[in-house]
Amino acid sequence: MSASRWKRVLLSEIAEVRLGRQRSPKRAVGPNMRPYMRAVNVTWNGISLHDVKEMDFTPEEFETYALRRGDLLLSEASGSASEVGKPAIWNGEVSGCCFQNTLIRVRAPEPLVPFLHLHFYKDALTGEFARAARGVGIHHLGAKALSGWEVHLPPPDEQRRIVETVDSYLTRLDDVTSTLERVRRNLKRYRACILKAAVEGRLVPTEAKLAQAEGREYEPASILLKRILVERRRRWEEGELAKMKAAGKTPKNDDWKAKYKEPTAPDTTELPSLPVGWCWALVDQLGDVNGGLTQNSKRRDLRLQVPFLRVANVYADEVRLDTVKEIGVTEAERERTQLVAGDLLIVEGNGSIDQIGRVALWNAAIAPCVHQNHLIRVRFEPVALARWTLGWLLSPSGRIAIEQAASSTSGLHTLSLSKVSHLPVPLPPLTEQVRIIQAVDRYRDRPKALEQIVSLEVRYCDHLRQSILACALRGELVESVRGSGTDQRRRSRTQ
Repeated sequence: MSASRWKRVLLSEIAEVRLGRQRSPKRAVGPNMRPYMRAVNVTWNGISLHDVKEMDFTPEEFETYALRRGDLLLSEASGSASEVGKPAIWNGEVSGCCFQNTLIRVRAPEPLVPFLHLHFYKDALTGEFARAARGVGIHHLGAKALSGWEVHLPPPDEQRRIVETVDSYLTRLDDVTSTLERVRRNLKRYRACILKAAVEGRLVPTEAKLAQAEGREYEPASILLKRILVERRRRWEEGELAKMKAAGKTPKNDDWKAKYKEPTAPDTTELPSLPVGWCWALVDQLGDVNGGLTQNSKRRDLRLQVPFLRVANVYADEVRLDTVKEIGVTEAERERTQLVAGDLLIVEGNGSIDQIGRVALWNAAIAPCVHQNHLIRVRFEPVALARWTLGWLLSPSGRIAIEQAASSTSGLHTLSLSKVSHLPVPLPPLTEQVRIIQAVDRYRDRPKALEQIVSLEVRYCDHLRQSILACALRGELVESVRGSGTDQRRRSRTQ
């Protein structure tokens, strides 16, 4: 059995290729409303009926764009090149259904459909469709390009055996991938459980219990908070005096000190109770909350160009520096927004609630570096408070606090300087914070190593899937499984 028996044909020679009908506002209502499939309805796992829209199709249009059982639907365009040409077989899931021009329909003789689906699946997954796509930003495959697509076609019996063999392999591979994803989810739950126990005072013995067992005094968090607030006011006064001195002014009395705004204390009425020695504080009490720079075209003309972090750089407990842009700033702007090691960065966001409030610590990997206005910076003193606050905001309870602060009746979820300033934080004694953070790091090292192994295995499965498909479409897979009777007889004679 050999690929020499295969023939190369253009898709238009064996199938009808058609682009769907364009959607328009005037088609939103009409006498002939029909359900239709869009690119979002075609997934790697088949047809999704999660969100099926309707529009008006005339009887003539319905004849042209109606779907039949066995039709192949391919994603015509996508903002992601890896999604272009993604195929699925239509099995009559919705009666009287049509398709939109974000999809291409391939209608082929029934015996060819399973093999063509396999062929398109391989071409999409390995990026061949993406390389043939055109366009900037949105990658279009196009019905014309697909009509001229070259298909390597084996004899009918071999088509059937290739499809059966590949299905068998991919089914087992899907089972392995599902198991790996389940392991990854369990590791994520494990991390969440560690953080939950940490911020609730259950991960290590509390300072109050240790002090009682050792017969010594300890500093409760309420005293720590008072000291932080005193130090904060002192820094503010020093800054104000420096401004007056720079302006050539000398204060006659202490009346200027009345301008200081004491941070608001939290309302603990509806907040959970805390372990002995802990207290609730607001982010605004613990650190300086600051916004970033707004981008505009005028900044290109500024002489001073420095690296700056955007929302795209900040993820959950991770700052990604693979793409860092530069922005023009004045000296005053650089001084105000320049990041230092230990700064906490929070994504302001304006969309999906689960994307808002991503939080990470800056480690000064780039200096100097500033940040954009959609990132909120919190600077703590002492810096150890940054690690503790990060852990709290990453914990399940902290995420709830963020989502409650970002909630909106208008449907536009967003944080702001004010909302971040008023986020509640459970505060343990400082020595207890250090012990908790050390314990969290120890516990999190275990699943982190396992996660790296799982990620490698998932990537290996992805490569293996592509290899299986590539071998199948080169005529190699079935031979390796079944072999050729002639070849077996030849081998037995040589032996």
